[in-house]
Amino acid sequence: MKEIKEKKIVIQTDFIRLDALLKMAGTFETGGQAKYAIQNGRVQVNGAVCLMRGKKMRPGDRAQVDGSVYRVCSK
Repeated sequence: MKEIKEKKIVIQTDFIRLDALLKMAGTFETGGQAKYAIQNGRVQVNGAVCLMRGKKMRPGDRAQVDGSVYRVCSK
């Protein structure tokens, strides 16, 4: 079984939009690619599929896409 590594994404604000988080993490090169993945059900937020690219991700939230997990952290 493949171990899933969690990457911390540190934000300086109260929240970050899901599409911006995925772009910041380097999962996608453009916001358009992130939007496409989200709209096609490839992204989970806190264990559930999320279709909202503007979903507000706050510290403690987790996003998962293609076997990678990103946890939002505050400074």
